[in-house]
Amino acid sequence: MKRKYAIVGVGGIGGYYGGRLAQSGQEVHFLCRSDYQHIKEHGLQVESVKGDFHLTQVNAYNDARQMPPCDVVLVCTKTLSNNQLKDILPPILHPDSLVILVQNGLGLEQALEKDLPDINLAGATAFICSFKTGPGKVHHAEYGELSLSPYKSSLKPYRPFVGELLHQVSFDLQQAGIPTQYIEDLNFLRWKKLVWNIPYNGLTVLMNASTDKLTFDADIRQLLKDLMTEVIEAADACGAHIPADFVDKMIRSTEKMTPYSPSMKLDYEASRPMEIDTMYTCPILTARAAGYEMKKTAVLEQQLRFKEKYRL
Repeated sequence: MKRKYAIVGVGGIGGYYGGRLAQSGQEVHFLCRSDYQHIKEHGLQVESVKGDFHLTQVNAYNDARQMPPCDVVLVCTKTLSNNQLKDILPPILHPDSLVILVQNGLGLEQALEKDLPDINLAGATAFICSFKTGPGKVHHAEYGELSLSPYKSSLKPYRPFVGELLHQVSFDLQQAGIPTQYIEDLNFLRWKKLVWNIPYNGLTVLMNASTDKLTFDADIRQLLKDLMTEVIEAADACGAHIPADFVDKMIRSTEKMTPYSPSMKLDYEASRPMEIDTMYTCPILTARAAGYEMKKTAVLEQQLRFKEKYRL
């Protein structure tokens, strides 16, 4: 049985994953913003380390009210626009639709649930180097793994079909050439992604350096490890038990990575707001509520807020 997919946000993440699903034969509907007219007329182009492709016919929309209800909605926008989801999502949903937040940070599902308490939710993290290079153009440089996890609310009973549907989505993604894994514990998944995101996103902005320069500098390398260790300790306090050797695994994988500027550095360079609230503030406050102070991460948060305020 084929599922009907919606992609909200056609940037480096949504353009790549949605493009791969459409290329594999799935019915995919894309909610675009500034690229709408270009994609409608010229399609979606993806340059990928796994093979380039060009979708000439794309189901593109610039208004969610024009879209059909879909079975699975992948939200691939920055978290800064999540306050708009309460208006965007309802026209795309039917009672058994599943919304998957493919985003960075912590507390995302809980915040959306307050706005839309009846929707079915899941979270996802992407380990990928992919970014937009122009209207309707995406460059996928490396990796691509997607991890999916069901959101189990404390406010309402868990619907087992969410997990079953996530397994089916995982199969569809794998058929589209996207390495995908199902993780039962969403809290673990979100903290695990923060182990890389907190040090690298913040420090690439503050040091004005790509991932390779940070990783291979002895002093900054130690700071990276210290920050990662702090995130793991915070995660442990919050019930997410990440092995200590994960720090070295993250450093080694970044050593092999093509020199890269993560999303926060790209946003800063483009004078766009940075995802400080979800990637730094929420983890700091969540850990504090559990009795752990993320002191080094808090310094990064303060410095990033200063950089964003004055655009130095």
